[in-house]
Amino acid sequence: MDGVLYPDSVVGTDSHTTMIDGLGVAGWGVGGIEAEAAMLGQPMSMVLPGVVGFKLSGKLRDGVTATDLVLTVTQMLRKHGVVGKFVEFHGEGMSQLSLADRATIANMSPEYGATMGFFPVDHVTLQYLKLTGRNDETISMIESYLRANKMFVDYSEPQSEKVYSSCLELNLDDVEPCVSGPKRPHDRVPLKEMKADWHSCLDSKVGFKGFAIPKESQNKVAEFNFHGTQAQLRHGDVVIAAITSCTNTSNPSVMLGAALVAKKACELGLEVKPWIKTSLAPGSGVVTKYLQRSGLQKYLNQLGFHIVGYGCTTCIGNSGDIDEAVASAITENDMVAAAVLSGNRNFEGRVHPLTRANYLASPPLVVAYALAGTVDIDFKTEPIGTGKDGKKIYFSDIWPSNEEVAHVVQSSVLPDMFKATYEAITQGNPMWNLLSVPSSTLYAWDPTSTYIHEPPYFKDMSMSPPGPHGVKDAYCLLNFGDSITTDHISPAGSIHKDSPAAKYLMERGVDRRDFNSYGSRRGNDEIMARGTFANIRIVNKLLKGEVGPRTIHIPSGEKLSVFDAAMRYRGEGLDTIILAGAEYGSGSSRDWAAKGPMLLGVKAVVAKSFERIHRSNLVGMGIVPLCFKAGEDAETLGLTGHERYTIELPSNVSEIRPGQDITVVTDSGKSFSCTLRFDTEVELAYFNHGGILQYVIRNLINANQ
Repeated sequence: MDGVLYPDSVVGTDSHTTMIDGLGVAGWGVGGIEAEAAMLGQPMSMVLPGVVGFKLSGKLRDGVTATDLVLTVTQMLRKHGVVGKFVEFHGEGMSQLSLADRATIANMSPEYGATMGFFPVDHVTLQYLKLTGRNDETISMIESYLRANKMFVDYSEPQSEKVYSSCLELNLDDVEPCVSGPKRPHDRVPLKEMKADWHSCLDSKVGFKGFAIPKESQNKVAEFNFHGTQAQLRHGDVVIAAITSCTNTSNPSVMLGAALVAKKACELGLEVKPWIKTSLAPGSGVVTKYLQRSGLQKYLNQLGFHIVGYGCTTCIGNSGDIDEAVASAITENDMVAAAVLSGNRNFEGRVHPLTRANYLASPPLVVAYALAGTVDIDFKTEPIGTGKDGKKIYFSDIWPSNEEVAHVVQSSVLPDMFKATYEAITQGNPMWNLLSVPSSTLYAWDPTSTYIHEPPYFKDMSMSPPGPHGVKDAYCLLNFGDSITTDHISPAGSIHKDSPAAKYLMERGVDRRDFNSYGSRRGNDEIMARGTFANIRIVNKLLKGEVGPRTIHIPSGEKLSVFDAAMRYRGEGLDTIILAGAEYGSGSSRDWAAKGPMLLGVKAVVAKSFERIHRSNLVGMGIVPLCFKAGEDAETLGLTGHERYTIELPSNVSEIRPGQDITVVTDSGKSFSCTLRFDTEVELAYFNHGGILQYVIRNLINANQ
């Protein structure tokens, strides 16, 4: 309100919400389920978090990018264990980090598991406000207010010692060029070790760091015809190279760094192989303006990195199809093809169904790997390619210095660009502005739409809450190991031609070329339920080594798609549960990863640990989250997943306490204790109502009677 100042904060439904913490604004992401409830007036609750202090000292060495720093920080924090905690960055090294670098670190909060990675306001923050077109009066007012409230950090003054729940420290001078992969954001690989690490991945058993390719097959060469040209494909060859994801592509130092790599490569006569799918998807229109002003966009274009759009592309699986000849070469020869992207997520099956190896890298490294055409390379000793004069070109020949990057950033990134872009945001575009908007207060459901369908959440809902409900004689629908992500549970990418969702669409006359993605059809519960656990790389222990979205219908012993098995259980009036390992539900805060299992009839998930947002989403959809006791899991308890499970809960909600012990009993005679992961009294109220949405609707109706 006018005349009142208070610190800004934000709670958002996008997993990139935490980027705002780089600006000193406290913010974090919540699942869509919580957001829907908040829109209907329901407050959000959370357990008071621990705060981890992350001290930064020194400065980044020449040639080291913000992305290298981010991947290093992500690995450190994931190892430390910060799920559900706040992380606050501090120390004299902060003065060396631009606002864009800070935002890139803050943006990775979901990857390291923290609620937020916070950067207090200092002079760097104020400089950014000035750069992006805020007026001097506003900036002065912000500084005065924060100083008066002891919330401004001035590194020219002596720093008071802060008390944190736990502490970490990193000397920026120790950060080295790196990538992360091939399947998780926190599996960091120093660039100098990449070739050795790649060969280790080929050798190792199937897992986060392994593909189990037999020694005799590791040097296989797949010959194929690419539009009349003979071509070859080997394990580790790059087929997708994408500068994508809203943080990296909103960071001028790495974007202009990538453009300088492209310029040097073009001048030396290097080219990208035509079958590598290259793309550039900035997070902001400002990027286009400064790439054009610098005169460097033409070099990116020359290498195939044309601007394809603004926002999420490859990182969420929207890279589109790989050329058919390349796709056939991969599938027919069982090649481990690679994608290199500057995104922040590389979970299995997310980037593209045919890229089994996916590496996160800085935008300049994406260009370098596109030029090399393979991840099976030692950039220090092996040439990237051959120049126009037949001379071998090495990584060091195309890599810009920090001074070169800083010079082009200073001369090309100007306040007017931000002002012009921000001013045009509210004007929309002609196509959007021409859409007709119905005037009715109720949404008119179209029963023929395959995009938007009325969900069944409130079907047969009574005004009386159903009360707490245990689980009796439930079958195990799926038995998982560690790090099952929301992409495994509810993929957002392409709809596989043989999937239950594809069958549903084809039955309604939708051509395969018009399937689009699960993400684009998330308004249709029929498709999203069929897409639940439909990730083609999912590993279900009930299948004993087989990879893919299938399971065993235990009463019959039949192998079925997960959806078909779940529907058979439901048709038989049988409940199901899921067994899982550590970090269940990591990755994006995808509400369908909880809505989908609920629609499949899943009543409980028993895991070693949960990611913060996914656990609360499960509660919000009426699914019971249980944690094995420390040191225990399905394996140590001798559970195969073929048992039937009974979970007794008190019938009165007043007898249930957050975090209490619950006994799980199986029909094989095993009995074990778990921790009930309702973390607050509010979550208990949601469960009593069968879910957060039902709770809110009943309260709204009661309030209006």
